[in-house]
Amino acid sequence: MILFKHKKQRKIVRSGIGFFLILLVLGISVGMSEKNFDNENYITLSSLKKDSVASKEAFKKVYSVLMHPRCMNCHPSGDIPLQGDDSHLHGMSPHRGKDGKGVYAMKCANCHQNENTPGLHAPPGNPEWHLPPADMKMVFEGRTANQLAKQLIDKSTNGNKSIKELIAHAEDTLVKAGWHPAEGLSLPPMSHAEFKEAWITWLKTGAYAPEEAN
Repeated sequence: MILFKHKKQRKIVRSGIGFFLILLVLGISVGMSEKNFDNENYITLSSLKKDSVASKEAFKKVYSVLMHPRCMNCHPSGDIPLQGDDSHLHGMSPHRGKDGKGVYAMKCANCHQNENTPGLHAPPGNPEWHLPPADMKMVFEGRTANQLAKQLIDKSTNGNKSIKELIAHAEDTLVKAGWHPAEGLSLPPMSHAEFKEAWITWLKTGAYAPEEAN
C-alpha cells in the first residue's frame, strides 16, 4: 500500500513538472511573438501580416526612388557608374573594381570625399562612397518593378541580407546620402521618411513583387 502511494506521488510530481514545462514553453513562444511584432530584430517573413495589395502598392513608391538618378547612378548595368540627372556614363570612366571602390589610382574616394564638394556639379561625398562589389552588382538600371522586387529579397542577389537587415538598410549612410545631393542635383521624388515607411511596409506585408506591365 505504501509503495503504491509513493508511485502515485511520483506520478503527480512528474505531471506537475510536465505541466510547468508546457507553460514555460508557451510563455517563451508568446514572448517571442510579441517581439516579432514590436521588435525589428526578430522579424521573419513567416511572422509578418501578409497583404499583397498593400505590399505591391508600397513597392511602387519604393521603385520610384530606386529608379531615380540618386539611387540608380550607383547601381548601373555595367561597371562604370552613371552621373547627373540624365544618368549618363561617368565622365572620368572609373570602373567598379572587385570591391566596388574603383581600380588602381582611379579610386572613388580620390574624388568623392566625406562630404559634398562645394560648387555646381562638384562631386557628391560620403565616407562610404562606392558601387556594389563585382560579385554582387545589385543592378537597378533597366530592371522592371517586378524584377527589382524579386532581386531585393533574394539572398543570392541582395548581399545575403535577411528581412531584418533589409529593413535596417533604409538607414544606411549611403542610402541616406541620396537626400543630400551635391549642388545642382535633384532630390528623389519623396522624403527619406516617406521612402523608409514605404520600404518597411513593403517588407512587413510580405515583400510581394508587382505584376509585370502588359
